[in-house]
Amino acid sequence: MNVQDIHMQYIEEGFDENGVVNKFDLKLPENFSYAYDIIDKIAETEPERRAMIWCDDEGRERIFSYGELSRLSNRAANMLLDLGVKKGERVMTVLKRHWQMWIVTFALEKIGAILIPATNQLKKKDYVYRFREGDIDHIIATGDGDVCENIEAACADCPLKLKLIVKGKRDGWISFDDKLECYSDSIERIPTNVDDDCLMFFSSGTTGYPKMVIHSHRYSVSHIPTAKYWHHLNKDSLHLTISESGWGKFFWGKIYGQMALGATIMTYDFTRFVPGDVLHIIEKYKVTSLCCPPTMYRFFIKEGMEGHDISCLEYATTAGEALNAEVYDRFKEMTGLSLMEGFGQTETTLIIGNPYGSVSRSGSMGRAMPMFDVIIADTEGNEVPDGTTGEICVRLKKGVNNGIFKGYYNNPEANEKAFAFGLYHTGDTAYRDPDGYFWYVGRIDDVIKSSGYRIGPFEIESILMEHPAVLEAAITAAPDPIRGQVVKATIVLTSEYRGRGDEALVKELQNYVKANTAPYKYPRIIEFVDELPKTISGKIRRVEIREKDGINS
Repeated sequence: MNVQDIHMQYIEEGFDENGVVNKFDLKLPENFSYAYDIIDKIAETEPERRAMIWCDDEGRERIFSYGELSRLSNRAANMLLDLGVKKGERVMTVLKRHWQMWIVTFALEKIGAILIPATNQLKKKDYVYRFREGDIDHIIATGDGDVCENIEAACADCPLKLKLIVKGKRDGWISFDDKLECYSDSIERIPTNVDDDCLMFFSSGTTGYPKMVIHSHRYSVSHIPTAKYWHHLNKDSLHLTISESGWGKFFWGKIYGQMALGATIMTYDFTRFVPGDVLHIIEKYKVTSLCCPPTMYRFFIKEGMEGHDISCLEYATTAGEALNAEVYDRFKEMTGLSLMEGFGQTETTLIIGNPYGSVSRSGSMGRAMPMFDVIIADTEGNEVPDGTTGEICVRLKKGVNNGIFKGYYNNPEANEKAFAFGLYHTGDTAYRDPDGYFWYVGRIDDVIKSSGYRIGPFEIESILMEHPAVLEAAITAAPDPIRGQVVKATIVLTSEYRGRGDEALVKELQNYVKANTAPYKYPRIIEFVDELPKTISGKIRRVEIREKDGINS
């Protein structure tokens, strides 16, 4: 079996007359494990095939083959077993974009332990919350910055069994890299079940404390459509997804679907996002496929792409937040590439998107991906007519639902709400047009009710983004004695307009919105700020703005 066929034994696919995927399903054996059945199989077939190019912002570089990833993950599995990590125990990782994250991910899968990724931006209280809510047993963390100090402070309240450090040495911690050298490259397969808990994410927490999302071993290959049809990868692709390993997008774009196809991952391990540095990496290594959130594309465009030759890029995708038409149009002008948007959540894989061969529409998320029956539903779970705004939901099948999470850990109330009426409820609103394209409106809690109108924030934010003064914008409700609520815009200005947030600019922006959409939607209040409140993952916390303005969610 050659590399491009290893994943084929697990999938059923079909295409329409234009070559666009219209059928996809998985047929997985009971004992399926991505680490054993994908990574190790590729390593057996083509051990020298390039799996990853890793570099950092200090000039270091390392290239990994699939054979090396297989051997190193065997060593790590043997090491973790020897140190007392057991099947079913929960292991948190805080490893940024360090290459060790791939080794640890595969090692934990091989021993049947559960991986809980976390970002290096957490503080003591964040760790305490996660250690308690997630029943964390062990941690593997970077020695960079103040990560270990924050973990140690949290361990005073919530002790852990084992602490391993990557990059550096520290009292009370075991050096992952030093210890790794002491173990065998081979391991006897440890039995796991495809429906065992494998991976747990803490959600972004845009409206409250993060919930813990449970995925089984099915999650990994449920991302084959992400890489094959959306990122449009093959075994010769070099793909760069920006995300760090504390977030679900890392698994969307830097490991599962991509490596199942035998592609090469480009990883730039940076401390601070600098648009020009990322563009340099694309140019230097000849990256063929790029995926990052709209905010980063906006920075590429507004902070300057001049002087960078990124003609090597063949395909570009975006997810993580809604895509503004201004970003879509400007990026296409500058590169000739259409940004292919996708929509999914921590709880899912890609459920709506623009797969290769389809025609994207500026401002639309795309159509339902073939593994999912996506509908727009009302508050009672009934499908609404095209053109009507409602909640994005997925009809659940009887039995297995590949690509949908198992549930929230220790949270029956949240599970009941998420799976009501035989649907998975995303909490996001949109409408679908007669051609099946979905158009994002906003989170359910973000919809503004003013003078009898229901106003979604995304359209107004998109219009404001088209104005050269606006770098970022958040639309929320503000209290009003007559209308109940009015539209408020909280705006971060571009560098050339900073310091010019006066009444004249307020009027100019208000008139700009009035000229480009129904006048009742214009922001009656505009506030200029240096930065917007965001979650650790970078998503705007509109709830924080509403609470400051006295609007209860």
